Amino acid sequence: MQKLAVGIDIGGTNTVYGFVTETGLCLSHSSFYTPNYPIFENFVRELSLQIRLNFKAFEDEYELIGVGVGAPNANYLSGCIEHAVNLSWDKHLPLVKLLGDHLALPVHLTNDANAAALGEMFYGSAKGMSNFMLVTLGTGLGCGIVLDGKIFNGHEGYAGEMGHIIIRDQGRSCSCGRKGCLETYVSATGIKRTVSKFLAKYDEQSVLRDIPFNKISAKKLAVAAYGGDKVAIEAFEYTGRLLGRTLANVAAMNNPEAIFLSGGLAKAGDLILKPTQYHMEENLLSVLKGKMKLELSSLETNAGVMGSAALVFANGY
Repeated sequence: MQKLAVGIDIGGTNTVYGFVTETGLCLSHSSFYTPNYPIFENFVRELSLQIRLNFKAFEDEYELIGVGVGAPNANYLSGCIEHAVNLSWDKHLPLVKLLGDHLALPVHLTNDANAAALGEMFYGSAKGMSNFMLVTLGTGLGCGIVLDGKIFNGHEGYAGEMGHIIIRDQGRSCSCGRKGCLETYVSATGIKRTVSKFLAKYDEQSVLRDIPFNKISAKKLAVAAYGGDKVAIEAFEYTGRLLGRTLANVAAMNNPEAIFLSGGLAKAGDLILKPTQYHMEENLLSVLKGKMKLELSSLETNAGVMGSAALVFANGY
């Protein structure tokens, strides 16, 4: 029988799961609203139930060999989700043990950025690459680092927290408790804060003045920028400048072959890609100039599910 893995992407708003073959075919995917389950054990029970029920459609042709999970602040080494500010549960969640007990299957856990990097390596544009980075630009900023063909987890499992590099002394307050972290500027949330600042600073006419702060989204900003709105364009330029400079600094440490951008903010395309590329190249070490690719992820559909499923196959089942 063919092998099948479950890929799960846990987010603060939605949890998405799907059944993925070793060749990267997602047979089906489903989702539910994460906050519907304020008690973590009930969330795990519901997730397990849905997986068992939906697998029945494939059990005659496929063998379910394991479960991969990508989640914010997930620790690959401990098997727990720890101190995830965008999830409403306790600070220490033993997901691997609980889910494994319910499903009687091997469960592998990693943070969402590492899962996305694995998906890119197994099924996307990073196939054949041994050294690359994938940066997720969503509510926050995450980074999956692949070194010599393997995800780099670090000593305690927290490697890749690029979003918490401090880029501004006494800058914007961050959910981690510090100030000036990269993700407070470079993320879907960060660019909204930038727009708010620019609207207060400049007298430029802008369609963004008619949108309440809590209704601004990366998609609306992109539509405004492509429509010629100067405030939106400048916000993307500013965001790309900060991201590009930071990527140049990080590249000096690990010399990646390529860096991929993923997530909601990356869907703005050239609005974020071009300024990031320019400022990264301007600030790279001379020996690295012109030698490193910067691209958008090729796995924008079900990227979290695909990457989490790849975690199963990467661990030899």
